[in-house]
Amino acid sequence: MSIEIKVPPLPESVSDATIVAWHKKVGESVSRDENLVDLETDKVVLEVPAPSSGVLRELKAQDGAIVTAGEVLAILEEGAAAATEEATPAAKAEADSPAPKVINERKSAKTSPAVRRLLDEHDLDETMVIGTGKNGRITKADVLSFLKSDDSSNVNPGDPAPAIVDEGESLGLERSEQRVPMTRLRARIAERLVDAQQSAAMLTTFNEVDLTKVMSLRSRYRDSFEKEHGVRLGYMSFFAKATAEALKKFPVVNASVEGTDIIYHNYYDIGIAVSTERGLMVPVIRDVDQMSFAEFERQLGDIALRAQAGTISMEDLTGGTFTITNGGIFGSMMSTPILNQPQSAILGMHAIQKRPMVVDDEIVVRPMMYLALTYDHRIVDGKDSVQFLVAIKEVLEDPGRLLLQI
Repeated sequence: MSIEIKVPPLPESVSDATIVAWHKKVGESVSRDENLVDLETDKVVLEVPAPSSGVLRELKAQDGAIVTAGEVLAILEEGAAAATEEATPAAKAEADSPAPKVINERKSAKTSPAVRRLLDEHDLDETMVIGTGKNGRITKADVLSFLKSDDSSNVNPGDPAPAIVDEGESLGLERSEQRVPMTRLRARIAERLVDAQQSAAMLTTFNEVDLTKVMSLRSRYRDSFEKEHGVRLGYMSFFAKATAEALKKFPVVNASVEGTDIIYHNYYDIGIAVSTERGLMVPVIRDVDQMSFAEFERQLGDIALRAQAGTISMEDLTGGTFTITNGGIFGSMMSTPILNQPQSAILGMHAIQKRPMVVDDEIVVRPMMYLALTYDHRIVDGKDSVQFLVAIKEVLEDPGRLLLQI
């Protein structure tokens, strides 16, 4: 029996998707629940599993095609054996036709959709490239480095050279360019950032926080915390819990703008910015104010892993009321983060640096961090934004306030 493989229902507000890569060719056997193709939307990569075991008889859309929900992607012959000499003329014709530029027939979890697309563009198999990422994962930089190396000159000699132009060799200089189209996620990020700058009255206020007591508390209980709860105690849980308490005191910072209305949220769903190979994602952890530190750390670890692996769902990325971004993990000392609309504010964390500070009229060395709050001045006044940061500062400099909720 023939089965139509269709584009699954797309997340709300997503109208179409792009076919990133087929994992099977016409005539190949597939197993039930085996991933057949990756579809990239503005925010997430969707996998389309086989509904039954059988043979892939026909592809209705190729790599790079734009497809919509319900559109037929392929025809699967349920329970059939792999293609043989007796295969139908249509299937044989398609099998004999030039295949799409997909050299790697055994794509693994070690390559992201963006990296696979780059490999396909240059007719490379992932086994040719040495991955330097975590657990041997191949990154874009690995592929680009391979293309510039001598090893790549022997790959498919009859094919045109990769689109890398080197000039100035006679001068001993190495100049190169490469044109790579934006991924859908990157294009969407660009669109949202420009929209935020054009539609919101963004202003940023700064403060600094002494993390002596947080670091001492974390150092004192880190091992016992991990032994008891099976998860590490990080800094983000302190900041998220402090933020939730500050949001309760300043509801307008937890609000959002919808037309000419202000929507006040009586819940605290905080988005945590996560950097991935596909771009920046902001998964949401819900009801942070009701969580223990261990519950928060578990959820944070889970969504970060799924974001990095490209398996995060659209539901995980929507509905946040406030956002925290941590440029400090990359060494940033200070920044002005851009709003994650329609939210009214975003908190920026930065690197912890030991600096001389005056405490009780004495100069002492303390671990300090700059905090930045970018807010929508249309609804948040300067007084509220400054006091909001002060509230976070007070909690972090005296973590006992979290226990007493003061």
